[in-house]
Order: sequence, then structure tokens, then C-alpha cells
Amino acid sequence: EKYTKKVSYYALKHDGKDIRVVCAVGHLYGLSEKEKKGWIYPVFDIEWKPSADIKKSSKFTKTYLNAIKKLAKKADEVTVATDYDVEGEVIGWNIVRYACKRKDANRMKFSTLTKDDLVEAYENKQSSLDWGQAYAGETRHKLDWFYGINTSRALTKAIKTAGMFKLMSTGRVQGPALKLIVDKEKEIKAFKPIPYWQIQLLGNTKKKPIEAWHEKNKFWKKPEADKVFSRVKKEKTASISDVKRKKFKQAPPKPFDLTSLQTESHRTLNISPKNTLAIAQDLYTAGYISYPRTSSQKLPKKIGYKKIIKALQKKFPEEVKILSSISNLKPNEGKKSDPAHPAIYPTGTIPRLKDKNAMNIYELIARRFLATFGPHAVRETMHIKIDCNKEIFLTKGTTTVKPGWHKLYGRFTPAKEEELPQVVNGDAVNIKKINLLDKETQPPKRYTESSIIKELEKRDLGTKATRASIIDTLFQRDYIKGKRIEATELGIRTINTLEKHNPQIIDQALTSHFEADMENIRKGKKKEPEVIDEAKSILRKIMNKFQKQEKEIGKELAESHLATRDELTTLGPCPKCKKGQLQIRKGKFGPFVACNRYPKCKTTFSLPSNALCKPAKEICETCGHPKILVIKKRKRPQKVCINPKCPSKLEDYTKEQLKEMEDIESGKLKKKCPKCGKGNLKVRKSVYGSFIACDAYPKCRYVQAVEEKKITQKTKKKISKEKQ
Repeated sequence: EKYTKKVSYYALKHDGKDIRVVCAVGHLYGLSEKEKKGWIYPVFDIEWKPSADIKKSSKFTKTYLNAIKKLAKKADEVTVATDYDVEGEVIGWNIVRYACKRKDANRMKFSTLTKDDLVEAYENKQSSLDWGQAYAGETRHKLDWFYGINTSRALTKAIKTAGMFKLMSTGRVQGPALKLIVDKEKEIKAFKPIPYWQIQLLGNTKKKPIEAWHEKNKFWKKPEADKVFSRVKKEKTASISDVKRKKFKQAPPKPFDLTSLQTESHRTLNISPKNTLAIAQDLYTAGYISYPRTSSQKLPKKIGYKKIIKALQKKFPEEVKILSSISNLKPNEGKKSDPAHPAIYPTGTIPRLKDKNAMNIYELIARRFLATFGPHAVRETMHIKIDCNKEIFLTKGTTTVKPGWHKLYGRFTPAKEEELPQVVNGDAVNIKKINLLDKETQPPKRYTESSIIKELEKRDLGTKATRASIIDTLFQRDYIKGKRIEATELGIRTINTLEKHNPQIIDQALTSHFEADMENIRKGKKKEPEVIDEAKSILRKIMNKFQKQEKEIGKELAESHLATRDELTTLGPCPKCKKGQLQIRKGKFGPFVACNRYPKCKTTFSLPSNALCKPAKEICETCGHPKILVIKKRKRPQKVCINPKCPSKLEDYTKEQLKEMEDIESGKLKKKCPKCGKGNLKVRKSVYGSFIACDAYPKCRYVQAVEEKKITQKTKKKISKEKQ
């Protein structure tokens, strides 16, 4: 039934009861100050308000809230059917108490959005909300607000005292997360490589190539390496002195919890943790998989293993055939559990989706589910010793003897096949070359989006549902950059400043302490007010200390912002004045490029306003101007020269098209705008090339592409010569 044109609700009957199902579209209430008194801190006087009254972007939720209020007036009872977790409980509780004006409600608990699960959940609904989850959820919201708003205000106000405005942010988890990345960056920068040497043998035996390394592996002293190398460098043959084979069983993988799904999706499909969660949520909402925000690695029998496996037969016939021969189906469960939901599993409904990433993640989840029931794989490692003038070289390779669950996991199986020649003692090795290699120790590896999420989980920082978005915020605030996550100068200096003046803001132990408190609230072992009071007390001390050092902190943050701005926005030398640097700037009408010697040099270039532009760290080979990296949603990043008159951008136009543009530009050819009839058409240039637009912009936004034709290389060369 329609409430408005955009908002509908469902009317149905079950067991003779009239039921109305209405959606909540996420949080309909949010925390806000009771009275806004300006940019002050600390602030603790907060209340729940409709989300539509707090954020402009949430205005649309007002109609949904009104629909719930109207239906609640006529309802005999209210049942909450939001996601069964801490966040879902808070969403439901706020609607029950503020929109429905009730103290309690029934509660449904389910892990898949299938008809059978939903009917069972309704018929066996609890007569009360899960108060442990509700209180724990509200506490989390309040602590996140207290820490996030107050510390972010403090940082932003501090940088303002230095005569600069930049929105700074940190939070209860964000600060410690950034510190982990900065600590890793410091470790990498402080790293001093140590030289070592390795001796490599390249040859063949049994008509197959073989590579082996001296048994000592790393020589830390050059004379010692030279001595061994001198003994073997002229040798042309060697012999197999020992062969050992060792078989071992490889257990099936454990079912997916959210973190392991995000990690595996990043490893096998190169999809970020944030996007993996978003796609998994869509798959859950569509009824293809179970609830994804789980920390469980357990699959209870009640989900119906055989029923799901049989349903998957349409898409995975060979895999299901393997499992049909196993009489006692039992998954290889992990230790982790979740009080609300099982591990992630497919419901058995096969999706037909156009989105490639969504289909890939579905296949990953389905294959992982099947693989957990599979037989052990059997692998064999072969160790070979090679005697070369009494110096021993070693090589090893591992191959699969029985694939077992590998066949079920398919392309996602991580096992590498390293097949060695089938040799026995005494077999000859023909030496092609022996190398003495100069090497040095490598610095620690940087975090990836996947590995930092695992690290946060290990340290009890954040929740399974929030970790990916916390890392995303650090990227947005310019604290970190790159696929191999690197702390920017702003990130490093912000942590340095906080460590120096107020280390408690980024204290990992304090964050973990409150995480434990919230878990105890959920279990009924602690009360919400005592945790809130303790948090307020600690935060007051932190903020009072911060206020005393505000100017000093602001000065240090301003310096770090300037250093980072230059690092992230500098494109390269200015082609006009040759002295300045071209930098990306933000103006009233969007981003643009300008020389940093302004006003002495007034060189500027326009940039696309509908994309994120970053330095490409490249110079255009055609015209010598810097290139930018243009990043658009759902499109591959594109490297583009900033010069709109770059000859490379004119190569795709015919002689007639170039002449028409020239005539319009010079005023020889006048064309009225076909849309408004008042303006004249003008040639405009952008980083992508030329286009024709009405000169009455912004009143008239008519744009016309210069018609492109497929041009052969021969024609391109001809046009190029004519231009010369």
C-alpha cells in the first residue's frame, strides 16, 4: 500500500492477524546537542533527534518516520525486525520509544531473508527487545559521539588558531587506527638495510630446469660468500645427493566471518573491504546469502546443509556431486562465534546479476561454503639436495596429490603447484650458471586495506561492521594514501602532535577498555550509566589539557597540513614561468590547477568537477605539461594531460572538424545555440579535449561534443603534417 508516492508499506495476513510491514531505511534517529552553543568543547548534553532534523542528507527519512508514526497509532502490538545485532537493536529501540511511544516491543531474530526463515522468526518472536544489545548499542553511539565530536572540534579549533581552516577529525577508534599506520611508517623510515649475499645454482636434470640455493641461504660476510663461490663458479656438473618426500594433509577452510570474507575478497578479487561489505549487504538484502556482519565461523545444523547444497547444484553441479558421496556432512568450523548470527553462507537461491563484482563475491561465498564440507587435500613436498664440489645446494617444491576440497574452492584455492624433476640419488645436474647475488634486507611491509582490518580485529579496535569505514575516513581526511597504505605527512605529524601533547586521545588500551565494557553491557554484567560517566570523566581531563595547549597544537597541525597539501597536490614545474610548481587548488567553482607563484605567475588550468583529481607524477611526452589522474565512480582511473591545447588531444579530429572549431573560436563562424536561441556557440577546452558549448552558461547549459569519427593512423599522420 502507498503512504506517499515514494514510501510504501506491505499489508498482509498471517494466522488471521492483519500485519503491516514498514521499513526504517537505517537510523531514523541520531544523537545531537540539545542546544548548539557554537564551536565549543567538551560537549556532553546530547539527545536523540530525528535524523531528518540533524542532517540535510537525511531529510528523505522524515516521510518514512511519519509512515511508522501513523501506522503505530492503530497497531495493537509492535514487532521489531531489524538486523539482529547491536546497531539493529538501537534502530528498533529508538523507533519503539520515540515514534511508537511504547516501552517495549516483540523481537524477530533471523539470519537470512528467505520466506521460511522469516515465517519461523515471526512465529517464534521474543516478547521483548534484546535489552543487552540495545543498551550496548546506545552506549557505543554516545561514546563515539563524545569522543568523535569533541576531539574533532578540538583539533579543528586548534588549527583555526593558526589562521587556517581545515576540517580535522579523530575518534575513539580512528585515532588508535591511524597510530598503528604511523608507527608502521616510522618503522619503515627508520629501517636500515643490511647487506647479505646468496649463491644461486641454475641448471637442468631429466630435461627439466632446476633452481637451487646454497644451504647457508644468507651470507652476512662477503669474504665467506666469495670463498664458497670460488669453489663452485667454474663447475659444469653437480649431482643429486639426497631426495626426501613428505606428504601432509591440508584441512578445508573455515566458514567466512566478515573479516575473513573481506580479507579473501581483497586477496582473490582485489575488492576493497568497504566495497566487499556493501556488496555482501546487497546480496543479503536480496536473499542470496545470510547476514554478513557476523564474527562467527560456525555453521549450525539447523540451517539445513543438504537442502542448501542441493539448491546450489544448478550452478555448481560437479562440486555438489563430490559432496553427495559424503555420508556425514560436517563443516570444518573455526573457534570464533557470534551470539546473534552464524557464519556467512549462501541461502541456495542462485542470483543472476549483471554486476561482475557481486557475482564474484557470491561465487566466493558459495564455494567457501561448499569447501568447508570437503575432504582433506593431500599435498607432497619434495626436498632435494645437490652436491656441487662438496658445497650443498637446496631446492623444494610442493604439489597436490589429492585435490580434495581444492576442487570445491576452485579458482580461489591459494595452493601453488611447484613441480620438480623426478630425480633419485646420484642423478646428474647440468649447470648452466652459478650466480653470486648482492642483496639487502627489506623494510617491514606496509599495511593493505585488508591487513589493517585484520590488525584492528586482533587488537579489539572497532567492530566488524565499522573497521572498513574507519580506514576509508582516514583516506578521505588525507591522513593516509596508496594501495600499500602509507601515512601522509599530515597523518604522521598529527599523531606526533597528539603523542606529545595528549597521548590519551590515541590510546589503544583505553579504546579496548571501552570495547570490553560495551561487551559486558551486552551480557548484562555492566550498566550503561557507569560506563558513560567514566567516559565523560576521562574525556573532560583530556579536553582540559588540550585547551591549555591549543595554540601550540594548532601551530604544529597547520605546518603539517601545509606540508601534506604540497605533497598531495603538486603536479610538477610550471611550464610558463619555469620557477613555480603547478598545484591542484579548490575554488568557488570546483578544482583547478594554478602556479604556486601567484600573483607573480597567473598560469591556471581547469579540471573536471565531477571527478577526483590527483597528481599522476608523470609529464606528457607530447607537450611537456604534467598529467593528472582522473578518478570517477565505477570507472578506471585515467591519466590525462592538463593542457587543453595538447596536440595529442587534436589527433582524433578530422581536418574539417579542426577548421570548424578554429572558425568558431576566431569568430568567423557564428552559430546560435539550438537550445536557448540567445547565446552563441563557443569552443571550450577541458582536460579531455575540446567541446562546443553555449556562451550563456550558466543560464544555458547546452553542450555539444565535437563529432568524433574513427580515424586511421594514416589519416592521423596526414592531419599532423598539415598542422605543421
